Amino acid sequence: MEKYSVLMTVYKKDNPEYFLLSLRSMINQSYRPDEIIIVKDGIITHELQSVIDKCKTDDISIKEVQLSTNKGLGLALNEGLKYCTNELIARMDSDDYSMPTRCELQVKAFDENKTLTIVGCQVREFECDINNIIGERRVPLDNDEIYKFIRTRDPFNHPTVMYRKSAVEAVGGYGSYRKNQDTDLWIKMLQDHAVCKNLDGDLFRFRFDKNTYAKRKTWLNTSILIGIRYRAWRSGFNSFFDFFKVAVAQTGMYVLPVGFQKFLYRVLLRR
Repeated sequence: MEKYSVLMTVYKKDNPEYFLLSLRSMINQSYRPDEIIIVKDGIITHELQSVIDKCKTDDISIKEVQLSTNKGLGLALNEGLKYCTNELIARMDSDDYSMPTRCELQVKAFDENKTLTIVGCQVREFECDINNIIGERRVPLDNDEIYKFIRTRDPFNHPTVMYRKSAVEAVGGYGSYRKNQDTDLWIKMLQDHAVCKNLDGDLFRFRFDKNTYAKRKTWLNTSILIGIRYRAWRSGFNSFFDFFKVAVAQTGMYVLPVGFQKFLYRVLLRR
């Protein structure tokens, strides 16, 4: 099977315990990467550096990319892309958990269909312990449904994706947005006729905590997403009605109390 790289970022406020769990989940994949690129988005703590040092192995190259200041996820990932030597790149966040066969199944999907550009997977959300499942975020599986879904919602769970480096670079990589960089990237890649797939099954665990809702309930997050969707409409990617639905929904989520937002996420937007 084709080799692949893992691309991660770490920030000084990340939890070392969560980071260790996340990094080890990528090292212990059933089909292991030959390199892991970790972008240190600004100066990190001694505890986080100790996690990286502890996880170094003889057969997997861990490349550390140090940014002098915090640039934000999108720009940090763009810098990390430069250091990935493989065409296939698996994304991973510093506080989530990949199940052991995630990357093997994604690489097999690329092997079976050479036209594929992006392969993601479903997500089970957990609190505290990875087996304490509190929800599930399902995304469409096949290419046609993904193209329909993206008109109003993200068709991929960002930390689950494996994509082709050349395809990401062809659209200019991630934007400089502080939030929702992935939404912008998916729109650009699908505008460039990416061939996509999401795998079914229990392949990824997303960490959900009491601060998750509050982090999303900011005007910065809301305004950036509406702006990205506005530009997508203006470029002809989707209809004005698609944009209007997103703008109304996102504004509503911003003004609603966190408790009601939590209800909507759990009951209507998650399964």
